[in-house]
Amino acid sequence: MFFPGKEKNEHLIEQILLNNYNSYYRLAYSYVHNEADAGDIVQNGAYKAILNSASLKQKSYAATWVYRIMLNEIFRFLNEERGNIPLEEMGMEPAKEDTYENLDLKKALDSLSPQDKAVIELKYFEELKFEEIAEVLEENVNTVKSRLYRGLKKLKLELSDTWQWE
Repeated sequence: MFFPGKEKNEHLIEQILLNNYNSYYRLAYSYVHNEADAGDIVQNGAYKAILNSASLKQKSYAATWVYRIMLNEIFRFLNEERGNIPLEEMGMEPAKEDTYENLDLKKALDSLSPQDKAVIELKYFEELKFEEIAEVLEENVNTVKSRLYRGLKKLKLELSDTWQWE
């Protein structure tokens, strides 16, 4: 069956995937702490985005739409895998360039709920605006802001023993 505009959507999605691959990979890796799994998540997300590109209704939301697909893939992976494998066995070994501060931050981020962690990572690591985060997570902007501030409070508490706050 032929869908008018499908090729245009497909091309747009492919460009977004190519331009943002590293961001998607970093996001996935921050949840699974395993290079192979992060790569698989991004590949699966890319496949689903291209496969379903005809369902994209507004091209202006294409980047947000792809982020949502990537987050759904991450959460799907976590739901399937975490029930079977203890966190210690999921490759939580730090990379050699990690500092103690980075390790503390990673542990603190991992202690947050997946939704709170997603808001913080999308805001500070991916530099998305509140409106964009709300679209990605399919939540109200005020909910996103509440999650951000609640998550930051939890991070501060989690890191209070190891970091000096001003």
